[in-house]
Amino acid sequence: MSLFLLTFFLLYGGMHLYAFLKARAAFAFGTETSIYLILFMLLMVFAPFIVYSSEKHGFEFFARLMSYIGYTWMGLLFLFFSVSVVIDIYHALILLIGAILHRDFSDIALSLQYSFFIPLLLSISIAAYGYFEAMDVRTERVIIKSSKISRDIGRLRIVQISDVHLGLIVKEGRLKRILKEVKAANPDILVSTGDLVDGQINNLAGLAELLKEINPRYGKFAVTGNHEFYAGLAQALDFTEKAGFRILRGDGLTVSGINIAGVDDPAGKTYGLFREVSEEGLLSGLPRERFTLLLKHRPVVDKSSIGLFDLQLSGHAHKGQIFPFSILTRFYYPADSGCLNLMDNSYLYVSRGAGTWGPPIRFLSPPEVTVIELVH
Repeated sequence: MSLFLLTFFLLYGGMHLYAFLKARAAFAFGTETSIYLILFMLLMVFAPFIVYSSEKHGFEFFARLMSYIGYTWMGLLFLFFSVSVVIDIYHALILLIGAILHRDFSDIALSLQYSFFIPLLLSISIAAYGYFEAMDVRTERVIIKSSKISRDIGRLRIVQISDVHLGLIVKEGRLKRILKEVKAANPDILVSTGDLVDGQINNLAGLAELLKEINPRYGKFAVTGNHEFYAGLAQALDFTEKAGFRILRGDGLTVSGINIAGVDDPAGKTYGLFREVSEEGLLSGLPRERFTLLLKHRPVVDKSSIGLFDLQLSGHAHKGQIFPFSILTRFYYPADSGCLNLMDNSYLYVSRGAGTWGPPIRFLSPPEVTVIELVH
């Protein structure tokens, strides 16, 4: 955890320093303005920790206010930084080409003011658009044909929700939008692939009851994500069970002719709450002639398990949530969204998630509810 905090402060603090230097270069403001801006930026750097502490001690209104301010600022700063870096690369290329050709191309360079205002206006515009994109829950449909689905069953409809992040920002209004799509799909089975909750969950009255209204004929199943452990595992599990889910923590069972297995998120190791099971051993113990569904929060494939499951459902990556962060998630995971055909008739499907973490913004990564049709 200390390594995470150090990395966070270095990266997020560095982005603030970069933005401060850009602003000072554009406006050449004095010492007094610099002090005020530095104090504001320091407050924003520590905002996530202020939110966590405020919520933990019962100051819900202040925590919600700070979460909207702090996390919206986080999204704006990331967008500003991304666009500014592109402009810096453009200026560097101008200098490099000029040095190679022994020519002065400074007339096509942007002024310090334009170099600040273009990223600022673009980041504000994208954030405004991204706020509404985060509300636009879409239904993605996947059809998987398998001889392991018996002729008697014919077709089985599984609906996946992931990364809802119920908490200070994602509350009743957003959950109702998500559940509207779930109900319209009329699932046979509903699964949650982690991060159903976010942070402290002391004030989620009524939300478990909304989820409990969904009653698929073959049941509801869930696994832990990293945020279940951040929120406090006991209360996160209690909420998930009240919502009507059976939680699979290294467990497997057979339902309506298919196997369903689920494993804990490795974030539990930090808290000493991880249920250590061999994924290969878990899957090997299930009837091999039946279609096997593996629920696993992170889109990481255990090579020893390939061929032992037919479909792994995951989330976690949010497809980066805000482009261009999706470039990083694409490098880090074999798939950060969509369906990946693995070897030995195994598939991985990664949901973009239905909610948001941090900034209440999505850009080029709309939220989704996934409908998977398993067909004979």
